[in-house]
Amino acid sequence: MTKKQKKVLARIIISALLLVVIGIITSEKLSIPYLSDNRIVGLILYIIPYLVIGYDILKKAFKGIKNKQVFDENFLMAVATIGAMVLGEYREGVAVMLFYQIGELFQSYAVGKSRRNISELMDIRPDYANVLGENGTEQVDPDEVEIGTVIEVSPGEKIPIDGIVVDGTASVNTSALTGESIPKTVTAGDEVISGCINMTGVLRIKTTKEFGESTVSKILDLVENASSKKSRSENFISRFAHYYTPAVCYGALALALLPPIVRMIMGLTPDFGDWIYRALTFLVISCPCALVISIPLTFFAGIGGASKAGVLVKGSNYLEALAGVKHIVFDKTGTLTKGNFEVTGIHHSEMERDEILDLVAHAESFSNHPIGKSVQEAYGKELDKSRVTDVEEISGKGITAKVDGKKVAVGNSKMMELNFVPYKDCHSVGTILHIAIDDEYAGHIVISDVLKDNSKDAIKRLKKLGVDHTVMLTGDSKKVAEHVAGELGISEVNSELLPGDKVSKVEELLELTNDREKLAFVGDGINDAPVLSRADVGIAMGALGSDAAIEAADIVLMDDDPLKIVKAIGISKKCMRIVYENIYFAIGVKIICLILGALGIANMWLAIFADVGVMVIAVLNAIRALMVKRIAV
Repeated sequence: MTKKQKKVLARIIISALLLVVIGIITSEKLSIPYLSDNRIVGLILYIIPYLVIGYDILKKAFKGIKNKQVFDENFLMAVATIGAMVLGEYREGVAVMLFYQIGELFQSYAVGKSRRNISELMDIRPDYANVLGENGTEQVDPDEVEIGTVIEVSPGEKIPIDGIVVDGTASVNTSALTGESIPKTVTAGDEVISGCINMTGVLRIKTTKEFGESTVSKILDLVENASSKKSRSENFISRFAHYYTPAVCYGALALALLPPIVRMIMGLTPDFGDWIYRALTFLVISCPCALVISIPLTFFAGIGGASKAGVLVKGSNYLEALAGVKHIVFDKTGTLTKGNFEVTGIHHSEMERDEILDLVAHAESFSNHPIGKSVQEAYGKELDKSRVTDVEEISGKGITAKVDGKKVAVGNSKMMELNFVPYKDCHSVGTILHIAIDDEYAGHIVISDVLKDNSKDAIKRLKKLGVDHTVMLTGDSKKVAEHVAGELGISEVNSELLPGDKVSKVEELLELTNDREKLAFVGDGINDAPVLSRADVGIAMGALGSDAAIEAADIVLMDDDPLKIVKAIGISKKCMRIVYENIYFAIGVKIICLILGALGIANMWLAIFADVGVMVIAVLNAIRALMVKRIAV
C-alpha cells in the first residue's frame, strides 16, 4: 500500500469512528441537552468527519467548476452530500462521502496491483553493463555501450544488451520475457538477448545492438505505450460518460423542481424538501464511477497479466479484437513446424544407418545448405574433412564428392539421372535425398520439417475456443502441405505460395469476415511482416529477440509454443467477459435504483450501494483479469 493509500485509509478510519461516536452522543436515547435535538449543534459536529473524509473531493469539484469542466463524479458527490447536509440528513451526507472514498481506495489498490504486475516486467530493464577493458571491468550505463563491445555478465546479473557469447557457459532464465521457468543453457557462439538473467557461470558477450535497439528496450516501449490504444468498449464508455453525467445532473434538477411546481399548480403542498432529497438520491445513484473505472481497469489488468505470461499486447483494441477471432491463418514453417530439417527415415539401403550417414555427412561437409546440415546433425559426430576430395556442387541437383576414395553422389532424382543411376521413388512426405556410391544406388534419406510437439493440441483447443476456420499458408509442395494439414486437423491449406501470394490470400479471406468475426495471422515475424500488418490481428510467435516480429505484430508471443496462441485468446476472452459483466451489472443496478429513487422508494443508503457498492464489486471483478495463470491451455 502506498503512502497516499495509507493516508486515505487513516482518514476513512477516523471519519468512521467520528461518525459512530457522534451518532451515539446525538441519539435520542441518551437525550443529552443541546445535542439530541439541536440541528445547528448536530451540523457542527457532523461537519468535522465530513471535512476529514471529503475535503479533497470538494477541492476537486471546485477546481472543475473553476476550469469549466463541471460535470464529473466529484461534482456529483459534492452536490449530493452538501445538499443532504443542508436538508438535515447529516449521517447520510457523511456516509455517502465515506463510502465513496472506500470505493476510490479499492480502485486505487486495484490499479496499483495491475501496475505492480507490469512493474515486475519492467524489472528486466538492466541498470548497468560490465564493459571489459585493459584494467578489468567497468560499470557503465547500457546506453553508453557501443556495438561490438565485449561485456561480462556474472551469475545473478541481467544480460543488459543483445549479443553473442564469446566465452563461458551458463544457464539463463528467460521467464521475465516468456513466462516459462525452464532455464536455457548457452555457450560460446550462441545468441543471447537482453532481459534474461544469468543463473550460473560467467559469460562474456560481444554486443550486436545498441541498448536502444535491443530486445528489452523494444519490449518495455511496447508495454508502456499499450494504454494509448483504446478499445471500442473504452471509447464507448468515455463518450457515454461525457453525455451521461450532464444529463443526469439536469435530470436531478428537473426532479427537484418540476414535481413541486406541478403540485403547486394543482393546489397541493409542493413538498420541496422531499423532492430535493429524491433528486440528491438520484445524483448519488447516477454516478458512473463503476463503468468509468472498471472498464479501463479490466483491460489494464488483462494486458498486465498477459505480459507476465509472455504475451505482449500492444493495446486494449487488439485484446478486444483477439476475443472476436473466428479465423486463424498460420504460416507453416517456424510456427506449426520446428523450422529445422531432420532425418526421418532411410529407405532401400543395404548399408548400416551410421555407415551411410557417415558417407553422406562427409560428402555434404562443405555445404551450408539446411538439408546438408540436417544430415550432419543426424550423423552426430565430428567430421574429418581430410577424408573428402573432389567436391562438386551441381545447382538444382545435388553434390558429388569422393569420401575415402569412394565416389558419393547425393541429390534429387535429377542427380541420379545425370549419373545414369536407376533409383526408387519414395512415398514418404518430405525432401528425398537419393544416394549413389560408385555409381550404384544405395538408397535414399527422407528429410522433413518436423511438427512442433504442441501444434496438434493447439489446433484442437482453438476449435474448442470457437475458432471455426483454420488455414495454413506455405511455400512448400502440395504433398507436404496437405500431409501437415491432415496431421494437425487444419481446415484449409494453400501451398506453393510466394511471400506476395500470402498477402493476397489473407485479403481474400478478410472479404469473407465481418465486424464480429475477426481474422488473425500467426507467423514467426521475420518474413511475415506484410501479412502480420494486413490481418485484423497480427500475432508473432517465437519472437524472442526478433525485431521484425516486435515491430510488425499487434500481439507478440515471446516463445514458440503453439499453445501460447490458445493462452492469448483465452486471456482476451476472459477480459472481454469481465468487461461485459461489469457493463451489464452496473447499468442494470443503476437503472433499477434510479427508478426507485425517482419514485421515492430508494433512500440515500440504497443510493450508496448503487454507487459505491456497485463500483467496489465491479473493481474486484476487474482484478480477476490479472489471474491469467488459471486460464487452461
